[in-house]
Amino acid sequence: MKIIVVSDTHGSYRNFKKVMELNRNADIVVHCGDSRDEVEQIKTEFPDKVYYTVKGNCDFDKALPFSEEFTVDGVRFFATHGHMYNVKFGLLDLFMAAKEKQVDIALYGHTHVTHDESVDGIRLFNPGSLGYEKSFGVIEIKDGQVVSNIARLK
Repeated sequence: MKIIVVSDTHGSYRNFKKVMELNRNADIVVHCGDSRDEVEQIKTEFPDKVYYTVKGNCDFDKALPFSEEFTVDGVRFFATHGHMYNVKFGLLDLFMAAKEKQVDIALYGHTHVTHDESVDGIRLFNPGSLGYEKSFGVIEIKDGQVVSNIARLK
């Protein structure tokens, strides 16, 4: 199972589309907020994917949730933008929320800085900013093993 994780596209549909074209074999796409309308556009061009999108501090769509929880091949995920957990000032609030939710991986954005670290059995994963830093994440789950990578568009 291949999961593409993006955040903070801030109107950069072109970068998002390029990521999707490079990862056509992805099964799931997670957008960790500040997406404007890019996700809806991408869904029309790549309708065969499962999408999870959360609300960022620059998103005004009231229908977007502030967080999503989902399970893929037994691995539990928690996705949020991060501003509600003060991630620009540290990851303790996010970590505690992830621990309380009993998830394996917490996906977040907001800082525009990539981050991939395991703390006490919980992976904290930030793909950075696709809009500014041209970074995104790829998570693959095979036989219960999780492999994560941060990539950048050229």
